[in-house]
Amino acid sequence: MLGAAPATADQHDMPDHGDGLAGAFLAGRVALVENDFAAQATYFQRALQADPANLFFMDAAMHAQVLLGQVEKALPLAQTLLASGGQSQVAALVVQAARFAEGDYAAVLDAVETGPDTGPLTDALAPAWAQIGLGRMSEALAAFDDAIAGDLVTPFALYNKALALAMVGDFEGAHEILMGDDAGPISMGRRGVVAQLLVLGQLERFDEALELSFEQFGADVESDIEELRTAFAEGRQPAFTLIGNAREGLAEVYHVIGSALAADEDGTLPLVYARLAEFLVPDHSEAMMLSARLLEGMGQHDLADSTYARVPEGDPFFLNAEMGRAQALFEAGDPEAAIDRLRALAAQMPDDLVVLTTLGDFLRREEQFTEAIDVYERAIALIDDPERRHWVLYYTYAISLERDGRFAEAEPWFRRTLEFVPDNPSVLNYLGYSLVEERRNLDEALDMIERAVEGDPESGYITDSLGWALYRLGRYDEAVPVMERAVELMPTDPILNDHLGDVYWMVGREREARFQWRRALSFAPHPDLEVERIRRKLDVGLDVVLEEEASETGGN
Repeated sequence: MLGAAPATADQHDMPDHGDGLAGAFLAGRVALVENDFAAQATYFQRALQADPANLFFMDAAMHAQVLLGQVEKALPLAQTLLASGGQSQVAALVVQAARFAEGDYAAVLDAVETGPDTGPLTDALAPAWAQIGLGRMSEALAAFDDAIAGDLVTPFALYNKALALAMVGDFEGAHEILMGDDAGPISMGRRGVVAQLLVLGQLERFDEALELSFEQFGADVESDIEELRTAFAEGRQPAFTLIGNAREGLAEVYHVIGSALAADEDGTLPLVYARLAEFLVPDHSEAMMLSARLLEGMGQHDLADSTYARVPEGDPFFLNAEMGRAQALFEAGDPEAAIDRLRALAAQMPDDLVVLTTLGDFLRREEQFTEAIDVYERAIALIDDPERRHWVLYYTYAISLERDGRFAEAEPWFRRTLEFVPDNPSVLNYLGYSLVEERRNLDEALDMIERAVEGDPESGYITDSLGWALYRLGRYDEAVPVMERAVELMPTDPILNDHLGDVYWMVGREREARFQWRRALSFAPHPDLEVERIRRKLDVGLDVVLEEEASETGGN
């Protein structure tokens, strides 16, 4: 196991000290399940006041404080928990991080012998960084080598040893590890690549550094990578600032573990490591970004927003953090505040394609299509040489035009999108379905939708489009099984149920048609559902409705 285990305590064997304790415990349990860390901290702290020796309460309160990013408040709880015999790797990690923050490296080394365990990776690597903190580089390298000998931690330990060598100026040694043939190339995500670039720069291998930067990051990069590229192009050696001391070394350990765990599992453990990295290096923007993204995934949007807000202006991740804040507001149910934040960012950065595209996407989601069109057009104007990666922008622009009732303008943009992604099921379906609704080029539309179904046969929307195209072509018998399949895939979508009712009516299955129309009404409201039209169909039948509509439009 890479990470930490919670304290052992039987939560079902809680002593009964009256309604106050029971109420706090139950409220704390609800907060724990809902990832409401502030409430979890409050209620379990209250429960501790009634039962100060309860290890489960202590552990739950400590966990909550760590997850809130308040490691200083978690520390006394962790110390008491361990002193009382609690078996908690998270508590041990908190104490370990605090010792590094205080510079008490001797205590870190003592804990290796006496416990408690913090986990296999941190138990292996914290002593090496502690030796560096004590100024003992030879002992540190020996500790790294001991860790490298363990199969579980070898690549991770190699990476840390390379950072330590680079920190003290041994760039040849760091390069041999990071890029060497024996064990390399060693990379621990984005920061590992940055370490490689900095080492190559120090060795004046500028062409290799430039090549690696484009190979790993592409053309669109954060400001720190752009600054490195400029330095390499000008033949300058950027300083190795990634890791400068033992405290930052252990923060790197925590950050990489948190990132690795976040990719493989849900739950709070990755956030524990990210928060500990933040605690050790308060301006560690990548740890802040990791914490915020994890909080978003847990539905803790307010906490995510406050964590993103700590990334300062001028930081390479400031733009990502600001857009993360907007996303957190949107997910928290305040789309207008999210859009206002993006409007302000777009005013501040009017030539940033990502900002404009994101603002357009938020406006489109809120069906503010006219403004979305304007923003998308500003974004498109920034593109001198369109590339395949721009297809999503063209596609969302076309959708906004179509939704704004401007299909004649949207159609060329859909077709231009297909030049970049000719087999994309979503684009084929959207254009094909729109042509069906326009009752134009129905054979071409049918071909597009059939290709879309082939590309994504489990999509109810795309299958519905195929059934509807067959309906529009008058091929009702063929449409029936297709539309039934669409409703099977998405049984509660009112549009699909309405369409199935129309198809049933056209093959003489009138009772089933009425059932489907009633079913569609039961799922209302829906922005695209024509409720009054369905009620009219129930009253007089589809044939009469179609005759009435033809009369109103002059037979067209």
